[in-house]
Amino acid sequence: MEVYTYTQARQRLAELLERAETEGEVRIKRRDGRVFVVRPERRKGSPLDVKGLDLGMTAEEILEYIREGRERPLP
Repeated sequence: MEVYTYTQARQRLAELLERAETEGEVRIKRRDGRVFVVRPERRKGSPLDVKGLDLGMTAEEILEYIREGRERPLP
């Protein structure tokens, strides 16, 4: 993993952030030797969180279709 100097990080911040996104993290080293790690923030919420669909059906109608599907024999 490449370590950027503070000056490089300032001059190429957008590139550095893109690299952190693709590689998971980047390191920045100051003149005094301290090293800092930049990581993208994790997304909050599940990728399975999706908006619902309005099917124009009641919950009872949906359940009835599910029951019918379970009762049908497989071909």
